[in-house]
Amino acid sequence: VASDDLGLDASRPAHASSRMLLALAHSAYAPATAPRPPTRAPAARMATTVFIDGQAGTTGLQVRGRLERRGDIELITLPEDKRKDAAARAEAINAADAVILCLPDAAAIEAASLVEAGNDRTVLIDASTAHRTNPEWAYGFPELDASQRAKIAASKRIANPGCYATGYIALTAPLVAAGVLAPSAALVASAISGYSGGGNPLIDVFEGGEPHEPWGAYSFALDHKHLPEMQVFSGLERPPIFLPAVGAFAQGMVVSVPIHYDRDLADPAAGGDVGQKVHAALAAHYKGSRFVRVMPFGDDAWKEEGLLERGAFLRPDALNDTNELQVFVYCNEERRTCVVAARLDNLGKGASGAAVQNLNIALGLDEATGL
Repeated sequence: VASDDLGLDASRPAHASSRMLLALAHSAYAPATAPRPPTRAPAARMATTVFIDGQAGTTGLQVRGRLERRGDIELITLPEDKRKDAAARAEAINAADAVILCLPDAAAIEAASLVEAGNDRTVLIDASTAHRTNPEWAYGFPELDASQRAKIAASKRIANPGCYATGYIALTAPLVAAGVLAPSAALVASAISGYSGGGNPLIDVFEGGEPHEPWGAYSFALDHKHLPEMQVFSGLERPPIFLPAVGAFAQGMVVSVPIHYDRDLADPAAGGDVGQKVHAALAAHYKGSRFVRVMPFGDDAWKEEGLLERGAFLRPDALNDTNELQVFVYCNEERRTCVVAARLDNLGKGASGAAVQNLNIALGLDEATGL
């Protein structure tokens, strides 16, 4: 089954013809002609063994594509007819040094229960929503604060963040920690994602022969599944009103959060160039970060650096196939308003890239290995 991090139904393997998966097509496995035990990809030297449970889904395919080129990783794979067999999966899970779960929530919970009681060796990295706010699992956003990377390194249970949540938390948590944004701030977040995050059903819609919408808003119950982690790890007292949407492009994402100075700042009467203070707080937080970069302040600087399409538009797909996240700040001091925005690949820093980064940290490796 395919993992779906946009909050849309996805219950079948990812569409093999999807444009964003063409580079990974060689990873797909044909059905076995006869049952056989789990196999391991050949390795030239002793390597860490990794099992991807749910490798046929969009995230699983991308994780596999990032790992199979590495000489320090030995992938454990199941034959097609054993892919959903609990006993075969349990054997693979307990044989592996690390397991990446690319499954829907219920299946991820079931997979985690397959770890034997005496197994204190295997690291689990869960890409589903199931364990993200569970205090027994380390939240897999290493850039959250100065201690988060060490928490991930010390944990055998790591919850990969949601794609939208990654953008939102990257923007808000540093501002709350720096005392710029009030914990009581009542925020709204809007976001646009590529359709790949919706899994195979949405890929079928956008890549099929039938007419489809160029853009579609959703989650009208205002109860998106990323809201709990957005609240917990932003440091805010309440989740945002969240307005997600899907566009007619395969990969990429922009998450935007407006800030009203008089309503949302810790010091509502703050004077001077407040926007520059917001920018400075984010820049200080991410100074030296491998993957998160705060871009120059304001759209004039973006134009100078060629960051805007035709000098006007912020493309959501500019970071595709990377584990990078860019932070943008633009403000209107007269209106006392500001917007902070995050651009990332929903399948990269929002999913498979983050999983590999967390795997590297858990294994004590350079976190950029393979990224």
